[in-house]
Amino acid sequence: MTYVTWKLSGLPQNRVIGSGTNLDSARFRYLIAEKLKIHASSCHGYILGEHGDSSVPVWSGVNVAGVTLQSLNPDIGTDKDPENWKDVHKQVVDSAYEVIRCKGYTNWAIGMSVADLSESITKNLSRVHPVSTMVKGFYGINDEVFLSLPCVLNGQGLVEVVNQKLTDAEVAQLKKSADTLWSIQKDLKDL
Repeated sequence: MTYVTWKLSGLPQNRVIGSGTNLDSARFRYLIAEKLKIHASSCHGYILGEHGDSSVPVWSGVNVAGVTLQSLNPDIGTDKDPENWKDVHKQVVDSAYEVIRCKGYTNWAIGMSVADLSESITKNLSRVHPVSTMVKGFYGINDEVFLSLPCVLNGQGLVEVVNQKLTDAEVAQLKKSADTLWSIQKDLKDL
């Protein structure tokens, strides 16, 4: 949707922003904090790429007070992980389905997420959010696709993409998301 909006609007790409994985990342941090029994504001981590099933949890960057969880558990988020952190990402992905099953809709959470993004823009806060942006040229992606990466948002719109150091596996997942999106949108005509 962000790609189509960008093409139809004629706006520069820094002025077209999708909500991306902002909500997923908030849920990710909350669930990490719950597992660690600390406050969510003390947990830092991102979900990148697409919202949902093919989203990319950046286990290499999850940290508390600057200590990466991967330095304590090198297998975090993998099938070999004795602490089974992979379930946290599964809970993030499944959370929207669970809310829909219980309530029938998910409008409150996405509304709060968009309000959070809007506040960063309208108050010129220069906060970092994982939002959907043009990723061509990042992490070896060569197609015009919009995926979530951590971006600085302020009154000028999206002013900078934070180029996180990702593991090879995380880059591969991100590229797979980009390829999936490109295979769908490359056939869009007249945009």
